[in-house]
Amino acid sequence: MNLAETAPAPEGHVTPDGRRIGGVLMEMRNITLRFGGVVAIKDISFDIREGEIRAIIGPNGAGKSSMLNVISGFYVPQEGEVWFRGQRRGPMKPYEVARLGIARTFQNIALFDGMSVLDNIMTGRLTMMKASMLEQALWWGRAEREEVAHREQVEKIIDFLEIQAIRKTPVGRLPYGLKKRVELARALAAEPKLLLLDEPMAGMNVEEKEDMSRFILDVNDEFGTTIALIEHDMGVVMDLSDRVVVMDYGRKIGDGTPAEVRSNQAVIDAYLGVAHE
Repeated sequence: MNLAETAPAPEGHVTPDGRRIGGVLMEMRNITLRFGGVVAIKDISFDIREGEIRAIIGPNGAGKSSMLNVISGFYVPQEGEVWFRGQRRGPMKPYEVARLGIARTFQNIALFDGMSVLDNIMTGRLTMMKASMLEQALWWGRAEREEVAHREQVEKIIDFLEIQAIRKTPVGRLPYGLKKRVELARALAAEPKLLLLDEPMAGMNVEEKEDMSRFILDVNDEFGTTIALIEHDMGVVMDLSDRVVVMDYGRKIGDGTPAEVRSNQAVIDAYLGVAHE
């Protein structure tokens, strides 16, 4: 991990609904990402502030998932810099990203179908466990104490997301909407400073979207977790987000509040499909 000098963060502000938005938590500086001769992201800069819900939107193929993979450390850009909590971040391994305080959900659900809901959520605590493999195998001493403490935290998340009734159910037996909620629970179990959500509403019906929207707002409000999400449902984006960055063909074409983005003609033409009058 490559860390450099601390960068100054601008002062925060309070939103109309009383939430406090702090200084810059993560900053993407002139990010360019290529796959061979294909440019997935071209010279994009934006920031994510502490306590906000930041949306990344754009048409299919715009580079949104690639950008989320850069934020999460899965992709390393050929050009540009990623700064997190005032420090420049270099190439990192997945467990280093988790320990840094970044967790995510996936567009395609990535859970262990044969394991129970409780055990799936417990995997989100793995980077916090210090006991050796021998201690864990014997479930003795430090391993026993750790598991009891981690299970207590997981039970709190289960209560928070209202999935008590399925806590012992194998994930493979659950309907799609509940699987998405379990995946959110697993990400929360890692106690992230920055939570990345890749299309959290994809494939859901109206009722499931309403539930997920409520939980996202509650996570942000009650835990103070900063959230960056990719979402195609514009109604959800406009209702949830404090700020929105818009991508098209790997470039940034808009960045601002939902109201500012909604009235941006470049965004209207490229994303909403309405031509100039």
